[in-house]
Amino acid sequence: MTDTRSDAEAKRKVWAMIKDIAVAMMVTQDGQGRFRARPMRAANREFDGVLWFFAAIDGNVSDEAAKDDRVLLAYADPDSQSYVSVFGKAETLRDPERQKQLWAEPMRVWFPGGPEDPRITLIKVECEGAEYWDSPSSTLVHAYGYLKAVTTGEPPHPGENDKVDFTKRAG
Repeated sequence: MTDTRSDAEAKRKVWAMIKDIAVAMMVTQDGQGRFRARPMRAANREFDGVLWFFAAIDGNVSDEAAKDDRVLLAYADPDSQSYVSVFGKAETLRDPERQKQLWAEPMRVWFPGGPEDPRITLIKVECEGAEYWDSPSSTLVHAYGYLKAVTTGEPPHPGENDKVDFTKRAG
């Protein structure tokens, strides 16, 4: 069973694992209670327990996050065998100053008016918790795992799996 950590090192590890993953799947619930996922890219350059996303003010994700603030973000980097799920509370807001701070020019594809485009809303996700799986990705590790499973009937346990609580202050 995985213990839940709330130390600063665990929180930094979550950021280190997700900051270079280009796209997360943001999961919300629609009006009928069905889960919906769509690809989103966090606009953060730094991380303090809050993740920021640009969205269209009239889009489904904005509407769903405004009606039910519970969200799940799923990050995956199969090449490095890194996987992270983050859950938290979402808030949709317009903040022209923050939009300018977070703006990156490739976003102009979706928002031709730039950081002041009237169609932009920000989705602010206050992280409450996360769980990560960080495994070595080498072929040797997988070969060892296969050999162990075949010879002993037991799966290998390479890598880390931890839960992280963002609501508690590190002590």
